[in-house]
Amino acid sequence: MLIAAEESMLLVVDVQEKLVPLIHDRETMLAGCRWLLGVAGEVGIPTLATEQYRKGLGSTVDTLAEFFPADRVHDKTVFSCLGAPESRPAIEALGRRQVVVCGIEAHVCVLETSIELNAAGYDVFVVADAVGSRSPTDRHFALERMRALGIHVVTREMVAFEWMRRAGTDLFRRISRDYLR
Repeated sequence: MLIAAEESMLLVVDVQEKLVPLIHDRETMLAGCRWLLGVAGEVGIPTLATEQYRKGLGSTVDTLAEFFPADRVHDKTVFSCLGAPESRPAIEALGRRQVVVCGIEAHVCVLETSIELNAAGYDVFVVADAVGSRSPTDRHFALERMRALGIHVVTREMVAFEWMRRAGTDLFRRISRDYLR
């Protein structure tokens, strides 16, 4: 199954001030999330962000926060976004059946969110080059577990090309120029 722009949303999980410095290969994860947010904006994909216990872990890092109005960022204390009182209704309200997921930590909040989204009937696409954990081992086994459960593990370029669907359009030229070079 391909990711369809008209059926998908982008969920950025817990990329927060006090967590990011602890993440292995954080620059790759951050660049992947920012890249996806930029492409999502070009394509018109709705986006949401979550923050795990904002009071203790801080807000979404500035380089990503600029993409979100305040009503698109939800604080939570549960690991799965679907267990949070604000984020679950926000996801459901978008009426999209595909959820593209990036963020941290791959083996905790990204994993639990993806499993619950999958169980709720969503098609879930976890972006391997835009998720991270403190330990590369935890990240590796989280991706393996998600794949085994039928969650699609993809790359950011897979997402972009599937959202665009075709070359030769103004959208393709813009994304090619600004994101694919």
